Amino acid sequence: MKKPFRTVACLSAAALALLSPVLPLAAQDSATGPTDTMMNEQVKAYDWVRPQADYVRKVVMIPMRDGKKLYTVIVYRKGVTDAPILLSRTPYNADKATSRNRSQKIEEILPVMDAAFVNDGYIRVYQDVRGLDGSEGDYVMNRPLHGLLNPTKVDHATDAYDTIDWLVKNVKESNGKVGITGSSYLGFTSLMALIDPHPALKAAVPQSPMVDGWMGDDWFHNGAFRTFGFDYDLGQTVKKGGGSVPKGTGDEYEAYLAAGSAGDYARTYGLTDLPVVRKVLEHPSYDAWWQGQAVDKLLAARKLTVPTMLVVGQWDQEDSYGAPAVYQALEKQDANNDLLSLAIGPWRHSQVNYEARELGPLKWEGDTGLQFRTNYMKPFLDCHLKTVAPKCDTPPVLTYASGTNRWEVSKQWPAGDYTPLYLGQNFGLSWSKPQAGSDSYVSDPAKPVPMLPRPIHMQGDEWRTWLVHDQRFVDGRPDVLSYATGTLDKPVHIKGAPKVDLRAATSGRDSDFVVKLIDVYPQENSADPTMAGYQLGIGIEIFRGRYVNGFATPAPLEPGKTYAFQWTLPNVDHVFLPGHKIMVQVQSSLFPLYDRNPQSWVPSIMEAKPGDYQKATETIHWGGDAASAVWLPVAPQ
Repeated sequence: MKKPFRTVACLSAAALALLSPVLPLAAQDSATGPTDTMMNEQVKAYDWVRPQADYVRKVVMIPMRDGKKLYTVIVYRKGVTDAPILLSRTPYNADKATSRNRSQKIEEILPVMDAAFVNDGYIRVYQDVRGLDGSEGDYVMNRPLHGLLNPTKVDHATDAYDTIDWLVKNVKESNGKVGITGSSYLGFTSLMALIDPHPALKAAVPQSPMVDGWMGDDWFHNGAFRTFGFDYDLGQTVKKGGGSVPKGTGDEYEAYLAAGSAGDYARTYGLTDLPVVRKVLEHPSYDAWWQGQAVDKLLAARKLTVPTMLVVGQWDQEDSYGAPAVYQALEKQDANNDLLSLAIGPWRHSQVNYEARELGPLKWEGDTGLQFRTNYMKPFLDCHLKTVAPKCDTPPVLTYASGTNRWEVSKQWPAGDYTPLYLGQNFGLSWSKPQAGSDSYVSDPAKPVPMLPRPIHMQGDEWRTWLVHDQRFVDGRPDVLSYATGTLDKPVHIKGAPKVDLRAATSGRDSDFVVKLIDVYPQENSADPTMAGYQLGIGIEIFRGRYVNGFATPAPLEPGKTYAFQWTLPNVDHVFLPGHKIMVQVQSSLFPLYDRNPQSWVPSIMEAKPGDYQKATETIHWGGDAASAVWLPVAPQ
């Protein structure tokens, strides 16, 4: 009877032995002894920047003049001294921007574009704009400059000033010189820093900046509303539940068509609870509210004192307007070509900061983003920010000639002479004015022309590359007119923003017009079969007819009357090569990117009701006294 008892006792001793940990030497030597099995295993914090890191990463709360503090991350390689500061003010989370990878290497934690700078002794600073992420205060989308629209004493100009003031006084590793850069919203905050700038701000590189949300950047283009802004608004301004509009994952063409007007779409998904959406719906025309926020106008009213390099992508699907608009507003101040420069690369929105060897089907000679940052952007900042600075040799205008795929330097922009390419009979294009005639099509709001082949999803690569999509998918539709030259026997090089002069009439009381400038590739192309017959959009832009007499004064169109609708396409440097053709397409919708024009008269298209949407016959006149043309900025060969 004792044997089983002894067996159990032995087993219990073995089990107890298994529960006794074999401790590492450090734990055995610890005064606290072994870790209690039931100790709470939640730890308040872990510093992922370890002592072996090759950098310093500091988080500070910088006070603004109104007492609010802004979350700021300062990163630099260990051991740097006498270092320039490169600042970016962001609504996209400064903490995430400086922790791309949880690494002990500085190149790994920062965005790709920062490597060249921090490896050359720069101090990199990212800051959350007020009211977002770690920063205190109220968030207002593109907060206006203090004044009529903003009665407070703070804006992005004062916040930039106060930030720079704190940095040069408190970052002992710096040389007291600051540059500012960033793309899109960060381009906007970079421009705002130029308004009454801090004396330590010595250079700025605004990239694809949001400048005028009505004229040609995020929310409208020439009066036509860009529906994708709803997703941005919901993701940007909502703390809980934000993100894309919850319309599902189906065809966005169908989703927007079923919802009706922009206002009905907003109400369907509860977006009118967002102040930013209500503000846009309340200001459908180019009124004082929009004009008072236009950064090009704000800067034009002041003297430029900070050397500035403006950057934009030739196929920027979001903010193609802003950088060239600021350049045109300020260029007259730069008689010596030492304060202002413009760079246009073969990029989508913000691609300048990433690998840029290709865009959709287009392939370039190497990584054009890296080429620009290494050969032009960094030398520009070095010459203005380093203590022992190299000589400044910044091109007045730097562009990449698509077609021949090379960087080019120009003294001014545009760099070509405007020459009319006339629409004419038999859907031809010619350099001489033809005899008078016209072509017509029926525009049906129930069947708008799509921006891409359906199904459409305005996100990811589909959105990023839509401007270079093959336009053959609409060529031949009865509501799209396509005019083309014969096969070119010599190159046509354009450098500037093509100008549209469309002489047109409508049977309705309002109408949109879309013009596309297209490079038609040869039908046979064994070297690159994917481009055989390709119709490459070089410039695509819309105009809302009610603004023909002024963007601030919408008015109904008189049915049957011929109007001169005039607007510009995006800025380009492109070579139409021999063997190619030049094409111009005309249509009256580009859906669902732009809301549908009902083609009847309503005070606000954004509040149009189902019965307001009506078919209309659009007539395009050419030749004679009503000669429609696209004026191309043709550069000498």
